[in-house]
Amino acid sequence: MRLDLSRIRTPHEHFEKVFAPEAFGRAEGTHDAEVDDADFRVASPVTLAFEIYKDKSTFRLVGRTETTLEVPCSRCLEPMRLPVNAEFDLRYQPHTANTGEGEREIEEDDLTTAFYWNDEIDLEQLMREQFYLALPMKPLCSDDCQGLCAMCGTNLNRSTCDCKREWDDPRLAALKELKKKN
Repeated sequence: MRLDLSRIRTPHEHFEKVFAPEAFGRAEGTHDAEVDDADFRVASPVTLAFEIYKDKSTFRLVGRTETTLEVPCSRCLEPMRLPVNAEFDLRYQPHTANTGEGEREIEEDDLTTAFYWNDEIDLEQLMREQFYLALPMKPLCSDDCQGLCAMCGTNLNRSTCDCKREWDDPRLAALKELKKKN
């Protein structure tokens, strides 16, 4: 999933493609640290459409990516579907422009600038980044999700359990006895 920049000859072009969800599986030769899909699974075809604006060796990509992700609920861990319709406006420069200026304050423009190598932009990385940015901090299947029982792990949305939910701190046992006597 690479965009060959050497084929872009005009100052403005359009790109549109639909990728199968299976294309986002772990690629051969990647390490777990490189691609960690524990946070989500791509559940529907991914549409990627953007305009390419070329200015010498700088490319600006303005567009959107749409799909549906499957993420675990943060309370009950049941899979839930999350629609993604993420817009982006990114500027790509050749990696030789990355001079490593040392310590300086990050500006707004720095957050939308990326670098490309060998006249190629990795579109999978671009889409994954948009997926991660679209994920809520704490995905919930519903606002009233009960979650899991801390003792036995039962999904409290589906059934109940007989676990004692109150914990007695043994350090306070002596005070509890005094309270019962009074």
